[in-house]
Amino acid sequence: MSNQTRLISGARVLVTGGAGFIGANLCERLLAQDNEVVCLDNFATSRPENLAEMRAHPWFTLVEGDIRHLADCQRAVAGVDYVLHHAALGSVPRSIKDPHTTNEVNVSGFLNMLAAAAAAKVKRFVYASSSSVYGDYPGSPKVEAHTGRLLSPYAVSKWTNELYAGVFARLHGLPCVGLRYFNVFGRRQSPEGEYAAVIPRFVKALLAGQAPIIYGDGTQARDFTYIDNVLLINNLAATATLSAPTDQVYNVACGTSTSLNALFGLLRDLLARYQPAVAQVQPQYGPARPGDILFSLADIGSAQRQLGYVPTHQVAEGLALAMEWYWAAHY
Repeated sequence: MSNQTRLISGARVLVTGGAGFIGANLCERLLAQDNEVVCLDNFATSRPENLAEMRAHPWFTLVEGDIRHLADCQRAVAGVDYVLHHAALGSVPRSIKDPHTTNEVNVSGFLNMLAAAAAAKVKRFVYASSSSVYGDYPGSPKVEAHTGRLLSPYAVSKWTNELYAGVFARLHGLPCVGLRYFNVFGRRQSPEGEYAAVIPRFVKALLAGQAPIIYGDGTQARDFTYIDNVLLINNLAATATLSAPTDQVYNVACGTSTSLNALFGLLRDLLARYQPAVAQVQPQYGPARPGDILFSLADIGSAQRQLGYVPTHQVAEGLALAMEWYWAAHY
């Protein structure tokens, strides 16, 4: 079966963190694929407006709750076929500033969701991991079997998630699939707040005619990944036939790397089509941030071979679509 037809359909699906950037896009796509969708969110870092168009849908249920509370997890997972777990506190700098809350949400909350999903006997538990688990491993591209020393509490939390998922797969027979996301971007990604991701942060500054700050010299590079690729692999991970033990982890990326300097140039050129004055903006440079990985490039061969994952959007195409969305949202 091709990756275009192997989709979640006719199921009841729980999306934790469903009001967030990735979660809201998942909820929207799952509803379009004729699923009942349960969204669990406490709106600590997500935006209620992400769910505005879905709340009236007859197959959409919002559970306001916190994954740090086991009872909320149990309430949300009742009667669910699949769990797509995306509730977490993101951001490496945030985790360095406040490691305790990052651990409470990303580790204790994750454990609560695993326990609730195992008790409910869901068909598959798909969860968001992160490329941060590669730490200082010097090899490139990054292959799932090789990681280095972790560089932030956020990375520790995601690595711990993978360990717990493996334990629950082996002890309780809970089929788990981890997705190591590499710098996801696209519609609904917020530019607001101290811990905004680099692309929406650059976009916000450029549209305001301001110089974005590049931390470091800009040569550091990322494997940027458009949101539609993430929606695809969540479908594939939930429906794939997997061999035991069912605790596999896969890189989710495009398999290409873009420096922050090149990214700035691409964004400036794209936004200048809408607002010509943007073409004159130059970046500022600030000190490198602790915990940041300098170079990130994914080997996506395992996801291709075992899940049938082929990115539907490369970076340039995804950026063009994202800038179209940001311009419409801005004006």
